[in-house]
Amino acid sequence: MKNLSVCVPAHNAGPALETTLRSILAQDTDAEVVVLDNVSTDDTAAIAASFDDQRLHVHRNDETLPIGETWNKAVSLTSGRFVKVVRAGDLLLPGALDRQLEVMGDNGIALCSSRFQVIDESGAVEATDRGLPHLLGRRAVRALMRTIVQRGPADFGPTAAAMFRRQDFDRVGGFRGELDVLMAVDLYARVCAFGDFHGMPETLAGWRTSGVEQPDDTSPVSKLTETLRFHHRLGAEYPQYVSRAAVLGGDWRLARAAAHHVRVRTLATALRRTEQLH
Repeated sequence: MKNLSVCVPAHNAGPALETTLRSILAQDTDAEVVVLDNVSTDDTAAIAASFDDQRLHVHRNDETLPIGETWNKAVSLTSGRFVKVVRAGDLLLPGALDRQLEVMGDNGIALCSSRFQVIDESGAVEATDRGLPHLLGRRAVRALMRTIVQRGPADFGPTAAAMFRRQDFDRVGGFRGELDVLMAVDLYARVCAFGDFHGMPETLAGWRTSGVEQPDDTSPVSKLTETLRFHHRLGAEYPQYVSRAAVLGGDWRLARAAAHHVRVRTLATALRRTEQLH
């Protein structure tokens, strides 16, 4: 049994998967690496099988599953005490696993997450030192949940930046796939009911923003609606940590975002109509 398992759910990930796996297998830490192919129709399976490394275990779904079910199944295939989920296409930077295992050696910490780079389809760095602007250092669950509700999920980057305990993942029932874009942040909040969150100032992951499967393709309005539901559910499930005032603050932020979206769309429509008249 390994101390750490790294999960890589993949669907039509193609060449991006090779870069991801190389970044994981190049880490100094001895870790179990689990790839779960969600019935890809490209060369994902062949790329995963091309690595001659005993740490790597490749599995394939019998049928295509929704992203939440696939990610939960990938974690269920692991045996490590600690777990990291890396979306195919994203990267781990050198030393990431060692550094995060060092932080997780404190039993009072339920989850840690680092800052990250933004990389393009070719792997070139577009931006660095992103994420966790208000969550660096150790934070109790009350502060974490309040920040998530009042500021939204954007402070977090890819799942590749986070590490959690398998037992806590099982205790909360894993990812709730119906949340779509908020699936990972929802897990982080619930897992941290069992310990503190630690925001790491180091940049330890790379987030590929294009060229691979994205978690969702929902509209901005749908995302705002989903976030509203998420705020209220978190407040209902954890009233001891998320006050009514915090939920209302999150609602007000979403209302401003929605108003801005309407203004932008109205302006764009007016400009198109003006162009059509000329």
